[in-house]
Amino acid sequence: MQFKIQTNGFALTDSLRSYTTRRMQFALDRNDGHIMSARVRLSDINGPRGGVDKCCQIDLALAGQNNIVIEDTEADLYVAIDRASDRCKRTLARRLERLREHSHDPAFL
Repeated sequence: MQFKIQTNGFALTDSLRSYTTRRMQFALDRNDGHIMSARVRLSDINGPRGGVDKCCQIDLALAGQNNIVIEDTEADLYVAIDRASDRCKRTLARRLERLREHSHDPAFL
């Protein structure tokens, strides 16, 4: 699986890169065979003005399926990464479960 982190409005620090990578590996490790690539976009919408403006957008490209795009906006970027990666894990698991259910359906044979 290819993994890419992009930032907009600030520099990507080593600690932020390792935290994001660790959270994404934990969230996607179980199903990473189905993922062609993952892109995480981190942005600070309001810049130095503050507020609930730290955004984490995750785009998963799946083999033979539509992409999964998850976005979360919070005041703390680390919280946004946590919530988006958790939602990404659940969404991917649901999508793969639906595929497994349909592949065993006699109407599709």
